[in-house]
Amino acid sequence: MSDGPAALQVSGVHHVAIIASDYARSRRFYTEVLGLRVVNEVFRAERQSYKLDLQLPDGTQVELFSFPNSPARPSYPEACGLRHLALRVADMEASLLALAAHGVAAEPVRVDPFTGALFTFFADPDGLPIELVGPRPV
Repeated sequence: MSDGPAALQVSGVHHVAIIASDYARSRRFYTEVLGLRVVNEVFRAERQSYKLDLQLPDGTQVELFSFPNSPARPSYPEACGLRHLALRVADMEASLLALAAHGVAAEPVRVDPFTGALFTFFADPDGLPIELVGPRPV
């Protein structure tokens, strides 16, 4: 037992926020390629910015923003900060075929040595690494 203060009781991930360099291109990618459902979309004139709320089937949301003249952010896998966005899929092979049909290339599928799950990486239109995590091979 710890004598320190109690830990925060987190119940899940609510959302992930992404700033896109090309809003229309990223909107198409997240809705048409990844199939996320649009919950709300607004143009905030005072910021010259779009805000698109997208939802995954489990309720987790992705907020997609556009801001004029956003600086580039390094996206190296080992850089400090958010490393990647990981999405769970039920069928890795079908997911890879869907990505390929949209012209999105993914790395070769690997097996996580600790969990046995299948995984691969690909990038969104701005180079943000996205991981697909699938079930263990049978």
